[in-house]
Parts: sequence; structure tokens; C-alpha cells
Amino acid sequence: MTTPSSVTSAMQGPTGRKPQHLTPGRIGLYLFLIIAALFFLLPLYVMLVTSFKSMPEIRQGNIFAFPQMWSADAWVQAWSSACTGLECGGISVGFWNSVKILIPSMILSILISSLTGYALSFWRVKGANVLFAVLLLGAFIPYQVFIYPLVLIYRDIGIYSTLPCIIITHTVFGLPVLTLLFRNYYSSLPMELFKAARIDGAGLWQIFFLLMIPMSIPILVVASILQVTGIWNDFLFGVVFAGRENFPMTVQLNNIVNSTQGEKLYNVNMAATILTALVPLIVYFGSGRWFVRGITAGAVKG
Repeated sequence: MTTPSSVTSAMQGPTGRKPQHLTPGRIGLYLFLIIAALFFLLPLYVMLVTSFKSMPEIRQGNIFAFPQMWSADAWVQAWSSACTGLECGGISVGFWNSVKILIPSMILSILISSLTGYALSFWRVKGANVLFAVLLLGAFIPYQVFIYPLVLIYRDIGIYSTLPCIIITHTVFGLPVLTLLFRNYYSSLPMELFKAARIDGAGLWQIFFLLMIPMSIPILVVASILQVTGIWNDFLFGVVFAGRENFPMTVQLNNIVNSTQGEKLYNVNMAATILTALVPLIVYFGSGRWFVRGITAGAVKG
């Protein structure tokens, strides 16, 4: 007679769950992961606890200690009244400037690159391989090479140091990598879907908006995360092309940290730094599952 437990284990066969043992290799892997996590989380911890301390407590030098008395005054000052040079409007001004730069830049770059990747994957237009090679080349050339020529071009057409200037810059420089992502993603889709839509009489735009876009949610999320992170964390393009009235949050943060006279307000600086990094952190934590799904769904396939 066989017992139910033996029958269950026999049914599981070789696919049953293997017992976990703490081997030296596994212990070493856990230690490496713990050390790596501490390496990245410790600076964030120091910044966070410092932002809730008062300046007399900070001067005591116990950077790892919890605040003796928690206070959010530094956060309020960093957001609304910290001085960014001659103006003391806080980092909130830079936040809204970054939003005005981010949204149109992200929408335009994703729309153009998704359409370009779709055309390169399915329509096989003349010169498509040459165009794709040029886009790839542009992805690996340092951005600093283009700054001076772009300044001259924007000056001659009369949009230098304006909001359209920085939006166009982010849109153009986002196209090479995003086009590569969308082209590889669309290349992984079955060609039969495209051919069936063509037989039914659908044209370029109908196939793109009615067939390709609904199937592109994972890669759209990947592209959005890349653009949000790149545009929001950008400093170089913002300080060169945006103009004083449109300085993004990173430029305002630099002004808060480096333009202070007298006592350095470390708690305000730490609070302003965390506020600046908050949007990319929220995006990563909120859509990390979609990011992994988009990458595995074809973002790195050839």
C-alpha cells in the first residue's frame, strides 16, 4: 500500500522543490547582496536623518544617529524659501520647470521613436539601414560634442534659452536609444500580424495606432522610465539651453547647495536633494515590474 504522501511525492517526480542548503557559495552571494544594499542605502539613510535634524544637532557630528527631536522645518524651507542665488523661492520653482520640460519632451520623443522603430521593423523603406546606423552612431557620441553647434543653431533661429529650446534638445537626444528599443521590440513581434492587417486593408497609421500601440505597453513603460530618469536628472542641458526662467530642479539644487553664504544648512541641502530625486524614485518603485517585463519582452532582442 502506498501512502498519500508517497503518491504526492511520486507525482511531483524530479520537478519537486529541492531542499535549500546554505552552501558556501550561497552564503557568499547573500553577503555580497547585503554589502551592495548597504553601499547604496547608507548614503540615503544619512541624508534622510540629517534632513530631520536641527543645525546644533548636526554640528555634534553624529551623522548616523537618529534625530533627538524630529523636525520637518528643513523640508519646508527647502521647498518654499531656500535661496537659489538672488531669489529665495525654494526648489518648488525648479520642480514645476522640470515638469514643464519633462512632459512634452517625453511625449514627443516616445511618439517619434516608436513610429520610427515601427517603420524600420515592418515597412522596409529605402535607406532604412543607413538611417538606423546614423541613429546608433548618435547614441554613442558624447553629448558635449553637440553643445556648441546647437547653441549657434538655436541662437540663429531665435529660440536659445527658451522652453522650446530645452524640449527640442531632450527630444532629439532621446531618439537614438528609444528608436533602438522600439525597433528591437517590434522585430520580436510576429510578422503574420502585420501581414494580416495589410490584407484587411489597414494602412501605416491604422496598423500603428490600432495594432502596434496596444501591444507596446511594456516597452512604452520602459521608454517612459528611461526618459523620466534622463530628463529629470539632467543638469548639463538644463543649465545651457533652458534659460534662467526655466532652470530645472537639478540646476536649482546646485544653486541652493553652492550659493549659500555663511553657515552651510546641511539639513536644508539634504532635504532639497531628496526632493529632487523623489520623482525618479517613485517612478522606479511604482513601475519596476513593468520595466522588467518590457526588457524581457523584446527590448534587448535583435
